[in-house]
Amino acid sequence: MMKPNPMQHRRLSLDTLTVHAGREDFAEMGVHAPPIDLSTTYPTGPLAEASASMDALASGGRPTGSPIYARLHNPTVARYEAALASLEGAEAGVAFASGMAALTAVLLAGREKGKNHVVAVRPLYGGSDALLEGGLLGHEVSFVAPDGIRAAVRRDTALVVLETPGNPTLSLVDIEDAVRQADGVPLVVDSTFMTPVLQRPLEFGASMVLHSATKFLGGHGDVIAGIVATSEEWATKLRKVRVLTGALLHPMAAFLLHRGLPTLAVRVRTAQDGARMMAERLARHPQVTSVHYPGLPGHDPRGLVGRQMAGPGSILAFEVAGGFEAAGRVLEAVQIMVSAVSLGATDTLIQHPAGLTHHCVPDEARESTGISESLLRISVGLEDPEDLWADLAQALEKAGAKEPARTAADTSALTR
Repeated sequence: MMKPNPMQHRRLSLDTLTVHAGREDFAEMGVHAPPIDLSTTYPTGPLAEASASMDALASGGRPTGSPIYARLHNPTVARYEAALASLEGAEAGVAFASGMAALTAVLLAGREKGKNHVVAVRPLYGGSDALLEGGLLGHEVSFVAPDGIRAAVRRDTALVVLETPGNPTLSLVDIEDAVRQADGVPLVVDSTFMTPVLQRPLEFGASMVLHSATKFLGGHGDVIAGIVATSEEWATKLRKVRVLTGALLHPMAAFLLHRGLPTLAVRVRTAQDGARMMAERLARHPQVTSVHYPGLPGHDPRGLVGRQMAGPGSILAFEVAGGFEAAGRVLEAVQIMVSAVSLGATDTLIQHPAGLTHHCVPDEARESTGISESLLRISVGLEDPEDLWADLAQALEKAGAKEPARTAADTSALTR
């Protein structure tokens, strides 16, 4: 006899959902851990039934019978999609081989006859910016600041795309205000920095929320993935693109993502505590000229933390006195932190956006959005914050050995 599904009786807290979402059929299957289906093809059964299932899959729907072929559908991936959709309060999730594959599918799915224009709010992740700027998919793109969405929207605008917090400067966008400015144009929010633990854009009117699941959702630096949570209508369009382009998430990656989901909330909140302490101390450090972190006074003028966001997150950025050369010396001097791109792993990563993740962004765009040559971005991990601070402090001391230290008066404005 099948056990009753607790998910059907009441809206569970997010902490409980992270543990149980996507596992509703485990008891029926007789398993406790997420199973992995590595099949590339499936027995089709009666031809008429298989043909009907093929029709459903080719049009972006779900299989009515046999999954037919793994590029069309995989049960392990589908369970993870259901889990993430549950956390975001979405009707469906659609998982891809990477975050960039997810964004590509969104842009292609959003294109309609006569609508080939995209409004993009900078800053964006460097890869996203390059995809839009380069015109690879044939879109016309207008890059704007958050308050410029309304003026940029046209009759042929298909999508509005934004990140909040923005990568790498942690600039915030009011999603409800962006939805109002978009005036009916579908809004896509990259919420990679927040995860559903700290922000759920669909609740504020966004049409789609996108994650590079490589980051916090994976959380251990061992999986590349992307996922979009949205309505079933949009999910159908996205699956159709995925079927045609072959961008399905690999089932082993889906297994790793689902396995790590129960610790998501614990990981995100623990890292956030460390980031808050690091940001406060950096704001008082004589070798630091500015700090970017939503949890600092004056860095959240719209009051989004507590309204749109459950917390400021665990990503921070800061500018070091001495420019590019001093930033390089910090990267070379850290011993516990890892000098590497990406974010959201259990260990702390530090990198130079202008030289690495945002190197492909045009110089003018980098400068106008605050991505300077002296900017470093830190993704705080799960280490003891005091150990992390000691490591960064000694790296800053070494970086400043060739630069005159600023006085307390010079740094007093940083906390305002």
